[in-house]
Amino acid sequence: MTRRRYLGGAFAGAVITAAALAIAWSAAASAARPTSIHPQGPVHMMKPLSGSLHSAKGGHHGPPGGGGGSNNLSYHGGVGGVGVETAPQVYLVLWGSQWNNNDPSGEAAILQGFLGDVGGSNWLNSVTQYCEGVKSGLSSCPGGSAFAGSNVVLAGTWFDTGSAAPARPKQSDLAAEAINAAQNFGNTAPGSNDTTQYVIATASGDNPSGFGRQYCAWHSYTSSSYGNVAYTNLPYITDAGASCGANFNGLGTNAGITIVAGHELAETITDQFPSGGWLDANGEENGDKCAWISSGQGASASVSFGSASYPVQSLWSNAANSGAGGCVMSYP
Repeated sequence: MTRRRYLGGAFAGAVITAAALAIAWSAAASAARPTSIHPQGPVHMMKPLSGSLHSAKGGHHGPPGGGGGSNNLSYHGGVGGVGVETAPQVYLVLWGSQWNNNDPSGEAAILQGFLGDVGGSNWLNSVTQYCEGVKSGLSSCPGGSAFAGSNVVLAGTWFDTGSAAPARPKQSDLAAEAINAAQNFGNTAPGSNDTTQYVIATASGDNPSGFGRQYCAWHSYTSSSYGNVAYTNLPYITDAGASCGANFNGLGTNAGITIVAGHELAETITDQFPSGGWLDANGEENGDKCAWISSGQGASASVSFGSASYPVQSLWSNAANSGAGGCVMSYP
């Protein structure tokens, strides 16, 4: 069963050592990859800036630039006891030989920089007000709860480029690659994926169907012998141009890369296995409610994380505006 919600929305050259290791890793992993089909979780999609409104089975998203909705996020009970990532680890997977000598916007390097720098930032800190293990329907967390963490660790990057990824990968293909990644990184013990997410990035020209028209990216999860595995389908964002953030708010041609990646990162932290985490009454997550705001409160901007700056969108905070909620670019 799949429930869909549509929301909107740079391999400048890997070092020679990394490229050589990629081939060895790919060959070793492919020898024992799981091949069985696993049930798929709901898909939560990010709607393109220029896309028309789509919804299915209760999914909803308001017009771009709307500044969010009037209702706050509430907890939805978790999946297998897991609702948020309390100590988030992210693994980046550059999937398919299509990446070899094919990264015109340098997206691989940008993603590695962003995911390596974003942890503990004031921008991401708003996720720390959300928790798991509490009663469904609560919109705030009592003291002592197991809170989501903002100290994201980029725990590894896998250049899985020894063979081609499928042309126009389907959800089942992406889910299988996420399971492969869990195996590759040794996350195979019970509970090892309960606070982990895998970003499956496809190469320029090898984007899954619907990209740039129906969505910019999406996140979901799949069951496996390693437990439930959370993953993001991250196509080659600049292939979609302005539809997925190129030059949005004057932030540059590559702006969409980190706007979209940050959106999915924050949503997976607060809704690890959709839809058991934090959503509003319309099924929107903390990134959905604040996507593609071009002016005023919560407008997308370039934010400094340490020594580098990255374009990002705002995130929904239930605590903003004295508990009325709102889109924030930072959180104490």
